[in-house]
Amino acid sequence: MPLSDVYPDLYGKEYDERKMNERFSTLLKDHEELFGKSDDVMIFSSSGRTEIAGNHTDHNLGKTIGGSINLDTIGAVTKRSDKRVVLKSEGFPVVDIDISDLGKRKEEENTTHSLLRGIANAFSEKGIEVGGWEANTTTNVLKGSGLSSSAAIEVLVAEIFNYIYNGDKFTPLELSKIGKYAENVYFGKPSGLLDQICSSTGGVVAIDFKDKDNPEIDKIDVDFDELGYGMIITDTKGSHADLTAEYASVPPEMRSVASYFGKEYLSEVSYEEFLSSIGKIREKLGNDRAILRAYHYFKENERVEMMKKELLDGDIETFLMLVNDSGSSSFKYLQNVFPASDPYSQGLSIALALSEDVLSGEGAVRVHGGGFAGTIQAYVPPYMEKKYIKRMESAFGEGCSTHISIRKRPVGRIG
Repeated sequence: MPLSDVYPDLYGKEYDERKMNERFSTLLKDHEELFGKSDDVMIFSSSGRTEIAGNHTDHNLGKTIGGSINLDTIGAVTKRSDKRVVLKSEGFPVVDIDISDLGKRKEEENTTHSLLRGIANAFSEKGIEVGGWEANTTTNVLKGSGLSSSAAIEVLVAEIFNYIYNGDKFTPLELSKIGKYAENVYFGKPSGLLDQICSSTGGVVAIDFKDKDNPEIDKIDVDFDELGYGMIITDTKGSHADLTAEYASVPPEMRSVASYFGKEYLSEVSYEEFLSSIGKIREKLGNDRAILRAYHYFKENERVEMMKKELLDGDIETFLMLVNDSGSSSFKYLQNVFPASDPYSQGLSIALALSEDVLSGEGAVRVHGGGFAGTIQAYVPPYMEKKYIKRMESAFGEGCSTHISIRKRPVGRIG
């Protein structure tokens, strides 16, 4: 089957077939130049992701909606007969490891080496014998944009091991858990499962994390372009440097409210007991922001359920109203639109203001992902799209806005 036959499931209706053909041809040519092989080459693809609902709810085992998108990481792969894994990602040095040793190495933390070794070890711990392969990859998932280029490469690597050495038996959820394991244990980043699930599954999914080891995942068949709105992500080009503390403050502040009730996560606390105890919580914690963030959590969970229903019913207008409500809650209660440590840097706030001005009550807009710097997400009617992008570019530079679509196909081999 020619690659062009899978393009619609990967890239939706709006793609340039000639450019895509060139992209894959270059990938294969680079593979031959790097590894001297042109036979038995396999092509894999994994997608970036977008958060649709549930801002900062997953880390307190709440509810979210996310989706795979039409920007992806693609890889040309050849199986090796030894235990070496060689990965050349475009723009980065070659990573070459021997997976006959799967022990965690302190010096490899925060490197791609650790992810490769950690993913291989996750398969080994499941009793699956893994071996070597060599691959080159390229991506059009925008780095630092909240579209999760890191999750895309994690699930891609997991799927390569899965396909070559496990007969492609593991589900996207199982691959997501493997990626999370490698990121948490080997790479050293305490991330959740949201990004990996959205990158691996394909389509739009509603996720309930109440059982953190086995989240409930429901597929939602939706195409925003068909419903009359383009989904546009705008990168405000704000620096994420020195914002670790801002991001890191959100989960524990929410959990501090849960701890008042003797619980670990807010998912274990009822909204009613939270509301009736606010005065006492204030006295105990001395942190009003934590209470506001908990309030956001409870209301956002309710919104996710309502947004899921509206998408299933095809009621785009009510859905968009709830998108705006979500954005308002993130700004007022979650307080992740600009860093408290640097109130002079408010690119996201400006992007939201400009969006509301251009849209003039149509469509919707909200902060996208972690916040504090990064991206916003807008739903824009087609006739307003050029005007909208022009306005964004006037503030944040040419190419800051990207029209994304939902990708249907899960991570996997495509050629």
